[in-house]
Amino acid sequence: MSVPVSRLGSDPPLFDIRLAVSERDLLAAQRLRYRVFIEELGGDGPHVDHAARLERDDFDPVVDHLCLIDNRRSADDLDHVVGVYRLLRGDRAEAFGRFYCDGEYDLTPLRRCGRPVLELGRSCVDPAQRGGTGMFLLWNALADYVLDHGVEILFGVASFHGTDPTMLAPSLSWLHHHHLAPGDLRPRALPPGYHRMDLIAPDRLDRREAMLGMPALIKAYLRLGGMVGDGAFVDRAFNTTDVFLLMDTAAMSDKHRQFYESRWQPR
Repeated sequence: MSVPVSRLGSDPPLFDIRLAVSERDLLAAQRLRYRVFIEELGGDGPHVDHAARLERDDFDPVVDHLCLIDNRRSADDLDHVVGVYRLLRGDRAEAFGRFYCDGEYDLTPLRRCGRPVLELGRSCVDPAQRGGTGMFLLWNALADYVLDHGVEILFGVASFHGTDPTMLAPSLSWLHHHHLAPGDLRPRALPPGYHRMDLIAPDRLDRREAMLGMPALIKAYLRLGGMVGDGAFVDRAFNTTDVFLLMDTAAMSDKHRQFYESRWQPR
């Protein structure tokens, strides 16, 4: 899939959206992940290559890497990928033997639902592109991918920085009390990383305080009708507190579906 996207009438286009088509695309995606997850957020992992500055793992060979390409940057220097989403369809996960989220959550409810699912992961954008069109362009391309493959349920973990859930209590509690997934679709965080999210009673919650501490990606999912699983997972290797997010495209409201399926046009 390749979706050229122009901005401000540029010719050639400043950005392309495509699935990784070469080893250099994959390496550039892993380099971007290293800059964001390792250098910026202080994470680490058993497969991180610090010498080459690459964040990689066992899933990279079996997933699709949706890449935002900055055509002004050099592929030779591995800096041309400025946004990435990692996509793992249910049929591929079954052949591979697991989803990434299996390491943090019990996915039995999703496996039993019998519907086409897609796991989203390792989402990140270069700092220079945050707050602009980068993430929005990635989401438009993701919508194409979902429609092309008939996906009905999207899911993945989204992260808060830090490993002390009590410091995140307003946001975690708001998610638990206002956006908990229905029981028949609700994964539960696994020990030993499990931590309860209902840390503050509903009548003591301040919505503004909760939203101020909420990462932008999680707020974006909530605007589309996103729901959360049972419990947060404290990931000390990545220095994050993760929450399970899922989105049922079949259950979206008309308003959410129109937004999700819309196509961005440059102005």
